[in-house]
Amino acid sequence: MEKYLVSHRPPIEKVQRLPRHWKRSSVELNGRFERNYRHEMMDLLIRSYSEVGVFPHRYQVDGLPCQSHTNRLIGEANGSDYLPYRKQGISAVDFDNKGIYLVSVTKSGCLTVHDFETLYSQIPESTCLQEDESKHLMHLSLGRHLDAVKWNPLNQDEVVCASVKSNEVLIFDIGYVSSDPVAVLRTRRTAAFIGSTIHIGLSDVAFTSNDPRILACDTDGAINVWDRRVNSLPCLELRSASCGTLNSIQLNADNQIIFGAGKDGLVHVWDIRGGRASATFQSLKEVRHQPVKSVKLATLLKKIGSLEAQANIVPKEIHSININPSCPYQLAFHLNDGWSGVLDINNFEVTHIHCPPPAWLNDSYVPADLSYLRKPSWLSTCSIYLAGSPCGIHLLDFYPSTNSPSHVDYKEDVQEISKRNNRRNQNRFISLSEGIISCVAHPLYNAIVAGTKKTSLLVISQKQQSFRSED
Repeated sequence: MEKYLVSHRPPIEKVQRLPRHWKRSSVELNGRFERNYRHEMMDLLIRSYSEVGVFPHRYQVDGLPCQSHTNRLIGEANGSDYLPYRKQGISAVDFDNKGIYLVSVTKSGCLTVHDFETLYSQIPESTCLQEDESKHLMHLSLGRHLDAVKWNPLNQDEVVCASVKSNEVLIFDIGYVSSDPVAVLRTRRTAAFIGSTIHIGLSDVAFTSNDPRILACDTDGAINVWDRRVNSLPCLELRSASCGTLNSIQLNADNQIIFGAGKDGLVHVWDIRGGRASATFQSLKEVRHQPVKSVKLATLLKKIGSLEAQANIVPKEIHSININPSCPYQLAFHLNDGWSGVLDINNFEVTHIHCPPPAWLNDSYVPADLSYLRKPSWLSTCSIYLAGSPCGIHLLDFYPSTNSPSHVDYKEDVQEISKRNNRRNQNRFISLSEGIISCVAHPLYNAIVAGTKKTSLLVISQKQQSFRSED
């Protein structure tokens, strides 16, 4: 009979537990943001970016339009954005260490310094502004082609300029409004070889952060190193494996490794730590030092099976390389066809890649203009890469993990996406009113300033909102 008795013990009910969100609590307990949490929050930031201001280059010199302004007027009169394509556009922009001042150079030879706070505060609700002389601290019309500009990290009163049409590095002191540089550094050779009519120019400049040495890559495949304390001629010449133009150079955080890349599609690496290399770095004579490693980017891209199956991978010109300030082993690259990616310098493998579709697919085809070297940049506090295009700017998530949508091993988990209410990190594209050549991010606020083909400065940031009451 016992089997017919009903037990008095109440049945155990399955209680559905609600998911606990510990992310915010962990921040409050630990007092710091976890990397993955910060990565997810950066997606919210880049969603809020838009074009908030346009500042055309409409300055005057002695009552007449400067050369950059004149070339823009000529281009507009011809009814084309690309005429005169070799003399129009802001080729480089850069912030000082604190983000107080912004410097830019144009292909027509104008050097301009702005107070960023003053510039940003003049952005109204309208996105089209008339230029005036009160928006800049210094404007010099040098009458020569300019391709690169950088602030001196050891002396924030100095900016350094270079041009592919000259073998001189010009150093200006912004405290003195003068068209004459305070110092001029020159290469030892003016031509590619004796008797040649091909003159050597300088395409990019860089600095060591612990001593007054300046580096510049040239159009003959070499990197020149100057020590300003001793001589105006290079104390060291680093040669690459070829004689092709080096478009971009980077130094690692320890100033011991130098990276160079350019027209031949190769990334060269010079190691100046210890041994003979270190001794030659201290030498005052002209010394030629070969790279310790040179890798062909096309060969590394072919190792990505999914990419090789969809695209014809051939060697392409590298426009720019940039070390990620928040992840020092990530070296970003940008190619002449608009592709961008990341090279892991620890194992020399491509870990991230972004291949935008050709513009003709969406009826926005813009003819390729190879006379412009695009110069992307990183956001300062996260792994977001900024790459300009003829009709906007890409904000690419190059986070060093398979969670990045650009990672070569990224796999989209449908269930995980549904749990997050279809919210996941994505690459963003912001349509802009003008085509982008160069860009830079504010070191503190992550506001973006871009130089355009029409010689304008574009500010890309969160929209300004007023909280003033009617009272």
